[in-house]
Amino acid sequence: MWLPGVLTAAAAALAAWGIHALVPAIPLLTVAVALGIIVGQIPVARPALTGVLAPGLSVAAKRFMRLGIVLLGLKLSLIDIAGLGWVTIATTVAIVLLTFAGTLWLGRAFGLPGHQPLLIATGFSICGASAIGAMSGVVKAKDEETATPVALVTLCGTLAIAVLPALWHPLGLTALQFGHWVGAGVHDVGQVVATAQIAGSAALAVAIVVKLTRVLMLAPIVAVASAVERRKHALAVGNGTASIADVAAKRPPIVPLFVAGFIAAVLVRTLLPVPEVVLDVADTAQTALLAMALFGLGSSVRLATLVRTGWRALIVGLLSWALIAALAYGAVQLG
Repeated sequence: MWLPGVLTAAAAALAAWGIHALVPAIPLLTVAVALGIIVGQIPVARPALTGVLAPGLSVAAKRFMRLGIVLLGLKLSLIDIAGLGWVTIATTVAIVLLTFAGTLWLGRAFGLPGHQPLLIATGFSICGASAIGAMSGVVKAKDEETATPVALVTLCGTLAIAVLPALWHPLGLTALQFGHWVGAGVHDVGQVVATAQIAGSAALAVAIVVKLTRVLMLAPIVAVASAVERRKHALAVGNGTASIADVAAKRPPIVPLFVAGFIAAVLVRTLLPVPEVVLDVADTAQTALLAMALFGLGSSVRLATLVRTGWRALIVGLLSWALIAALAYGAVQLG
C-alpha cells in the first residue's frame, strides 16, 4: 500500500533535482518541500494525497526522514568543529539554545496549539524542516501540527537567501564574517549553501562547519524532548488518566534509534578514514531521502487553512527568524 506514495515522492525528488540543476541558487530540499506544498493545494490531487498515496507519503515523511538524518551525521567531523575555536563553538551552541527557548516561549505566549511551539522552535533553531520531521516523530505530532512549522521554516529560510546577502555590505561584514553569520542564522543546510556561496568559497566553508555544529545539537535536544515525553506518560499513568498499555504504545524510547544512528555516524566520520566515494554515495542517498521526506511533509500543508488560522504562527516564525539573525550577528561580532 505504501508503494504508490513512495514512488510519487521519488518522482518529486527527481523533479526537484532537475529544477535545482537548472537554477542552482534554489536549494534542492527547498524545491522538494515547495513542490509538496504546491501539490497539496491542488483540489483534484487531494483525494489521492489522503487516499492511495497517503501510506507511502507517511513512510517517506517519517522513516525516510530518520534515515536521512542518520546519513547526515557522516557530514559532521568533530575535528572540523573543534577547528572553529571555543568561542565560535560556544556562541553557536548558545544561539541554538536561546533561539529554541525564545521561540518555544513565543509559541506558548501566542497560544499556538499542541506541539506547534516545540516544532517551530526545533526547526528555526537547528536545521529547518528536517529537524521538525525528527522532533515530530518523537512527540508523535499530528500531520496538521507539523504542516504549519514546515511551511514557516521554508518561507523564512527562502527569504534569508535574498535578505541576508542584501545586508552583507551595509552591516560592514567581511566575507568570513558573512559566512559565520549565515551558518549561525539560516535554517536548512541547503539554504546556508545557497546564501553563503555568494561571498566565496572561504565564506561557504565557514558557513557549512558552523551550520553543521548547529545540526549536531539535534541529538541532545531530541533526546531531552523524548525524556520529557516519557515523563509526561509516566505522570499520566500515576494520575490515572492513561492506562499502562496506552502509555507503552505511545511512549518514545529513551534515546530514539535514529538519534543513536546519527551519533554513530558522526563518530565514524570523526574517528575512521571513510573513503571519499562512500561519503559521496551517502551524501547522494541522504539528499534523496530528505527530498522525498520533505515532499511528503509539504504535501500535508494547506495554505488556505494556514492563512485563515495561522497568523499567530506566522508572527512567531518571523519573530524567531529575527531573533536568530540578531543573535548570530552578535556572535559574529564576538568572534
